[in-house]
Amino acid sequence: MTMQVEFVSPEDLLYSGVATQVIARTRGGGDIAFLTGHEPFIGSLLTCEVRVTEESGDVRRFAVRGGFVSVTGTKVTVLSDAAEASADIDVAQAQADLAEAQAAEQADPEDAYARADRQWAEIRLAASGAVELPAAH
Repeated sequence: MTMQVEFVSPEDLLYSGVATQVIARTRGGGDIAFLTGHEPFIGSLLTCEVRVTEESGDVRRFAVRGGFVSVTGTKVTVLSDAAEASADIDVAQAQADLAEAQAAEQADPEDAYARADRQWAEIRLAASGAVELPAAH
């Protein structure tokens, strides 16, 4: 059994495909897997990697900087202002962004923006396959 999956931003449709499973990390709910026939669901996404297992068995990885996930019957929609497919992530830029965010965090450990920027860079690097993040991230 399959479901339609879409990643949507205000500017673009990042991805549309058929999948057997979608795994994402929701605020307050942790990692959650959606399969065909999942109960209707709307959740707030953390900055996370979303994994889509396509009908072929291939797994597509996406870095998502927050947003929402909506599940209705045989459709999963991810809505986010910032999302990147793993193949589209500029690893060198993500590494530079990480270094900049770490420097800002070191200068001010209470800087929530620097912490959010560090997490976004880390998720982009993980989704690209450039680094492995600890499971608790």
